[in-house]
Amino acid sequence: MKKGLLISILLMMSGIMLADKQLDLEEYCRQIDEAIEHSADYVAAHEKKINEVRHALALGANAKEKYERNFQLYELYKPFVSDSAMYFLGECIKLADGMDDASSSVKCRALMAIRCANIGMYDEALDILDSIRPTGIDTLSLGIYYEAYNNVYSELAYYTRLDHMKQRYQAQANRYKQLMFQFLPPTYETCFLRREQQAQGEGKLDEGMRINDEWLKTVEPGSHPYAMVALYRYIEFKLRGDKEQMIHWLVESVLADIRNAAMDQGSMWELANELMLSGYIDKASSYISFTSDCANRYGSRQRNWQIAPLLTHIAKNYKSQSEHTTNQLRITLGAISMLLLLLLGVLFFLHRRNRQLDTARMALKGKNDELATANSQLAEQTKELSTLNAQLSTLNSQLSESNRVKEEYIGRFMSLCSQYIDKLDNYRKMVNKKMKNKELEDLFLMSKSTELKEKELEELYQNFDSVFLHLFPNFVNDFNALLQPEMRVTPKEENRLTTEIRIFALIRLGIEDSSKIAEFLHYSVNTIYNYRARIKNGALDNRENFERRIKDLGMIQ
Repeated sequence: MKKGLLISILLMMSGIMLADKQLDLEEYCRQIDEAIEHSADYVAAHEKKINEVRHALALGANAKEKYERNFQLYELYKPFVSDSAMYFLGECIKLADGMDDASSSVKCRALMAIRCANIGMYDEALDILDSIRPTGIDTLSLGIYYEAYNNVYSELAYYTRLDHMKQRYQAQANRYKQLMFQFLPPTYETCFLRREQQAQGEGKLDEGMRINDEWLKTVEPGSHPYAMVALYRYIEFKLRGDKEQMIHWLVESVLADIRNAAMDQGSMWELANELMLSGYIDKASSYISFTSDCANRYGSRQRNWQIAPLLTHIAKNYKSQSEHTTNQLRITLGAISMLLLLLLGVLFFLHRRNRQLDTARMALKGKNDELATANSQLAEQTKELSTLNAQLSTLNSQLSESNRVKEEYIGRFMSLCSQYIDKLDNYRKMVNKKMKNKELEDLFLMSKSTELKEKELEELYQNFDSVFLHLFPNFVNDFNALLQPEMRVTPKEENRLTTEIRIFALIRLGIEDSSKIAEFLHYSVNTIYNYRARIKNGALDNRENFERRIKDLGMIQ
């Protein structure tokens, strides 16, 4: 129990003031911050385009020209303000009906259904589509009509939580997707999108990338359509596990959205999630706040539903990080105090143990004198006294072994304690100096690095291996002798142990609890359990007695 406590304290001290390694995203964040800083200018430029078209519409024209102006306004408002986009699309429907233009009427109604579905108004979208009679219209309008049905059912399939309804909606979406492919040109945005989604869903990564390459050639770099292609290119690289490329294309999509004044942003909240997972909590919070404001301006309740869980998660992580920073120095001081108390306890224990050993030696000497006298007086008891002497000799050997183990580990522990106290004091002086100099950024960067933790853990394991092999030089050979040939473990380095051997070395020292072993080796309890089970399954004899035999290995030489 005392050894387990010592190991726990050492592990805690080696992990103080260390943070997870994070991906360097500073250059990307700088570009995005610059774009956000000028977002008002981008919005103003977009509103200027809208006002120019509105002015042209107000000057008056024939019905066809009014239709074209209203459709221009719809397209300008589509990524900008949802309600305005739907309003001008409604004006287009009125004008198309007034001109008896069936194709334009069907196309605009289908686009209206898509707009409704994109902001979560699924019943309204289906009502609009069910009211359409797609007869006597051109192929493009018919393709958009089927595209709208595919869009609505795809959204319903994605968001429903009922499995039987998901299957039903997906079947409808697939049916209308095939009809859409028949009537829309292959280079149409939704055709590219659905083909790539299908390839991704079927795990055909090469085909998905080929489709994205074709799609990328059809859009202008930096345009609003480019943002959509870049977002799906990010997904392609994410499926491949290419961290560098996926972040690059996600940032490309984010920048295109901001610079085109798009308020309906899918890539920004995805980037905020990636930044949160990489430890950039402040940036993630800033970006999710920005995209939330954009979603509110756009008027999409669907996007707000997607953003809300991420906002909650970021807030929790931010609070946790703040509490960790606040308690960091307090934990350091507490750990130093615990080490000092522990050192005093060890010294007291050694003093008391030495007194007990002196008393035991005196008692043994008296017994030997009594036995010598008894041997001369009671010859008939010679055999019995010989047996007693043999037992006493065994006890002395065990005491000698126990003393040597304790002396080795206590000596090494006291040395480590002294070294850690010096290291912590130097670290305290350095932290104090940087705080005086207000070098808080340096402190923050130092707290993110795991280099100190890894170095100290490696030194801890190296010390453990060295002391253990000094005490039990034949342990590795004896350990392998208990295993089947194919299960034997050979260390790659001299005077070092493998993870498997180190687990059973701790068991040999009396540390049997998997949670304590896991704590020392920085593995999960399940991993330690699996290591123990796998080695025991490879035992030559009964696996149930394997760990008992390990405890009997290696009398100290």
